[in-house]
Amino acid sequence: MAFDLAEKRYIKESGLEARIARIVEPVAIGLGYSLVRIKVTPENGTTLQIMAEDENGRFTINDCENLSKDLSPVLDVEDPIDREYHLEVSSPGIDRPLVRKRDYERFAGHEAKIELHDMINGRKRFRGHIGPVDDEGVTIILPDAPGGTDPNHKLSFVNIAEAKLVMTDKLMDQARADQELHPIDDDETETVEYADADNDDLVEETATSDDSSEEKN
Repeated sequence: MAFDLAEKRYIKESGLEARIARIVEPVAIGLGYSLVRIKVTPENGTTLQIMAEDENGRFTINDCENLSKDLSPVLDVEDPIDREYHLEVSSPGIDRPLVRKRDYERFAGHEAKIELHDMINGRKRFRGHIGPVDDEGVTIILPDAPGGTDPNHKLSFVNIAEAKLVMTDKLMDQARADQELHPIDDDETETVEYADADNDDLVEETATSDDSSEEKN
């Protein structure tokens, strides 16, 4: 099956984040990338975080730069945020958000934390291993289910507000295996940060193994 850059995402976004996603996604797709997540945070005054990936689930420093440079003029014109902000473009990282059906299929058997929009079976938060996936949702298998109860919980994709992988040895092993299959020259540089949409000067290109960035004054 071909990699669908625009496959539907299941993630809770504010009205502003959803609007920005509609601006960002066509630009990302035009460059061959798939949008993962948009998040607006109060860090450094205001920070617009954009996660994206290629068909291998990777995003190098060159990819970050390419998307940032194409996005900056579009965001200048659309002006979705009515104040100065930092634009941060990055890879999803190892303990990445799970936002599409294919993410759950790819990481079947790994541990994840999931929060729902609406409560089911008396709870909104689940932490367990990713089980079977179909077109409607994913089964989470709880390792700590009380005796005599079913550890399998079917969660509908449309009810998932937020989901993220849990960092484990198994996940790290898979990340190392993926790196061997899809090596990149700059495997420790996956985040680019720009000052704001009204200033095209580059603030920083960081080189860290955990996809973090830090502003320099």
